[in-house]
Amino acid sequence: MKSTLTRLKPRLRHPGRYQVVQSLKAAAAAIIAWALTGWWLAAPMALMAPWAAVALVQGTVYRSVRTAGQLVLMISTGTLLAAGAAALTGNTMIAMVIVLPLTALLGNVAPVGGQGLYASTTALFVLAYGSYSGPAVGHRLLETLVGAAVGVAVNAVVLPPVHSQHVGGLAAALPRDSARLLRDIAEGLEDYDTPRAQQWHQSAKDLLAALSELYVGRGWDSESFRLNPGHRLRRWTPAPSTDWDPVWARVANRLLALTLTLWEAASEDRGLPRPPVSALDELGRVLSAAAEACEACRSIMVDGAVDEEGQDRRNAALAEAFRALAAVKDQMNGRGPDAGAALGSLVADCQALLDDLTPNEGDADVGVLRPRV
Repeated sequence: MKSTLTRLKPRLRHPGRYQVVQSLKAAAAAIIAWALTGWWLAAPMALMAPWAAVALVQGTVYRSVRTAGQLVLMISTGTLLAAGAAALTGNTMIAMVIVLPLTALLGNVAPVGGQGLYASTTALFVLAYGSYSGPAVGHRLLETLVGAAVGVAVNAVVLPPVHSQHVGGLAAALPRDSARLLRDIAEGLEDYDTPRAQQWHQSAKDLLAALSELYVGRGWDSESFRLNPGHRLRRWTPAPSTDWDPVWARVANRLLALTLTLWEAASEDRGLPRPPVSALDELGRVLSAAAEACEACRSIMVDGAVDEEGQDRRNAALAEAFRALAAVKDQMNGRGPDAGAALGSLVADCQALLDDLTPNEGDADVGVLRPRV
């Protein structure tokens, strides 16, 4: 048991404020729905109300409303089909043989996402408990409606979820992690080995994974303002502009290519020789200055056009990076074809990286980087 817990511990994540709030809201919605149907209405199958309420405390108010319609439709369909089959056949087993294939197929083909499962599970509940008389069916549908209403109401009224803060954290992490990787490469260029180069390449892949997470998060952020009655009353910080997303996508891809070249140059299985130490030293200066530019861009992302200090810091770092890159280019003359290929690939990736971090003409005053065509 101890060894199992030790293996699982690194995979366990500390719950954030959002997870805690949504979990408590789901529990509260279930308790309220149970109190209304089981205690006040004395419904015979009050389980349906808290079941629906928990399912409808979703990540956005809009998603709760949309899911409520889908869930009620599937539960109603499963209930009516099961009750009808039981009434016609008078036998629970035969009714299951008739209804379950229909509800399972309906759940898979209907455009209701994961709510399609409720058609089959509801039909099973109806037939297993024998609650398919007219009053029982009416109670089941009423309990479902009460639970759906409670779940949507709790999610909309009690701290309705807004995802701007989460998206802001994801966006700010991209320049921070890019700068961290660039500094790590710059510090280890002179004597790096294959495992370290492989680690750099994996870190570059992680940047692309973080970018995908950001794209998903922006979708949640946009959706969280739809049908949200409380977003104007809550304090929130807008996420950085989407104009920056293509920039960090290109930076991540440049780093992926750069680290792949370094990895191949360090591998004994490849015929690509390692660039000379003098060139690697200058490349280290390029990458250190690029890391400084990334951190300056992060400051501009957060503060916007008012961050003149961040703009000056970025411009100075880019100027230093281009000077160091010019020194690397001077060392390319006279190299052998293989050594020139490795160094040329690194120079091309660094040139593209610096171009991506440089604002287009007219954008430097506002601190916004525009996608390059």
